[in-house]
Amino acid sequence: MPPPATPAPRSWWQRRLLDPLLGLLRQGLTPHQLALTVVLGTACGTIPVLGLTTLTATAAALRLRLNVAAALLIAHLWSPVQLLLIIPLLRQGALLWGDDAPELTLDKLRYLLAHDWLAALQLLWHAILGALLLWAGAFLVLGPVLYFALRPLLARFMQKTNQPEQSETA
Repeated sequence: MPPPATPAPRSWWQRRLLDPLLGLLRQGLTPHQLALTVVLGTACGTIPVLGLTTLTATAAALRLRLNVAAALLIAHLWSPVQLLLIIPLLRQGALLWGDDAPELTLDKLRYLLAHDWLAALQLLWHAILGALLLWAGAFLVLGPVLYFALRPLLARFMQKTNQPEQSETA
């Protein structure tokens, strides 16, 4: 009889990303709850203001009675995308206020911080508010699309992962 095959060592990605996500699938969440958690984590993870991710994801998950750890995990997985989106969203957010708002550039911001910090704060305030409006508008459309696309996929995947466990206990 040949010796049993030893499993291949698990990679860093499997241990740090795949295993926690699969662990969330095994915690008894319904496809609805898991899809809502993914959408919530995605929305909170791409907020164009640094420092709000953890606060908003935690508050929303608690309010909706979702798994807070899952929402935070998903939100923080979006951090690289958040960093890529923040500058374009701030620039476009500054343009939302019309012709009276100056264009947001690094040189202009440096000049304003050195010479007129109140104008710099006003420019940043307008940029942040505009970026938040753009982000919210995008997720009013993308959130439901992502939810309704994920829910049947997660239901099918969760059904497949639960079948082997049920046959082992029978």
